[in-house]
Amino acid sequence: MDEILRYFPNSIYQLFSKIFKENSRIINDLQEIRIRTDRPILLKLRNEDIILQYNITQSEVLQILERLCENSIYAYKNQICEGFITIKGGHRIGLTGSCVIENGKIINVKYISSLNFRIARQVLNCSTKVLREIIDVENKDIYNTIIVAPPGKGKTTVLRDAIRRLSNGISEINFKGKTCGVVDERGEIAAMYKGIPQNDLGIRTDVIENVSKNQGIHMLIRTMAPEVIACDEIGSKEDIEAIHYAIYSGVKGIFTMHGKNVEDIKNNKSIYELIENKEIQKVIFL
Repeated sequence: MDEILRYFPNSIYQLFSKIFKENSRIINDLQEIRIRTDRPILLKLRNEDIILQYNITQSEVLQILERLCENSIYAYKNQICEGFITIKGGHRIGLTGSCVIENGKIINVKYISSLNFRIARQVLNCSTKVLREIIDVENKDIYNTIIVAPPGKGKTTVLRDAIRRLSNGISEINFKGKTCGVVDERGEIAAMYKGIPQNDLGIRTDVIENVSKNQGIHMLIRTMAPEVIACDEIGSKEDIEAIHYAIYSGVKGIFTMHGKNVEDIKNNKSIYELIENKEIQKVIFL
């Protein structure tokens, strides 16, 4: 937790330290730290919110941002324009403020008003049940798969662990490791920090981040010869076209999408077409 708390001014650091010392359960259950200018700090746990009676000032928000950017906000401008900053440990800080638009694109975000520290946690071996469906044990291969779940239900966490185990190999079933390529469009799977993945994705995994899934899939196939491609939250027409390209290039795929049931899949005609054409062989609901 210290790798997160060190970004806060001393008064807030001391407040957090006292709370965590008095109740260690909070550290284990903490999912987000929400910072909003002139509003109380909010700790979002798994099953409850804790509101701290400390109204953070705009100058304190700026101080936190400067520390996150290592006192060089300009160097982090691209990340800021994407709405987040990734720090060591894989923790991701979302931000909002006043956007500056030029030619239809965000070129800067001024007057940052909110920060959302999303606590990154790997859950090793959480993909065991899912892998039983993904792996074709008889042929020592995998099925093209979509993992479906509503937001916040763990599909990215499961995908991350599945990649790790497929990449390393699974000795219990004599499954040899596969060369995996991950298109990490928003930095949520590998959580790269200065080019180093903060999450363990296995020994045979290559990651490309901050690029669209369409571009990333094409680049990985052309340059890294993956046996398996993995992407988070597919849905657009461009995503589907890239998946077509991967499958017909002989590359297997594991993807996730938002949804609760079969009807949600049917509502996305492009994805449903992949299933009807048997290009996607397995659909797993969490």
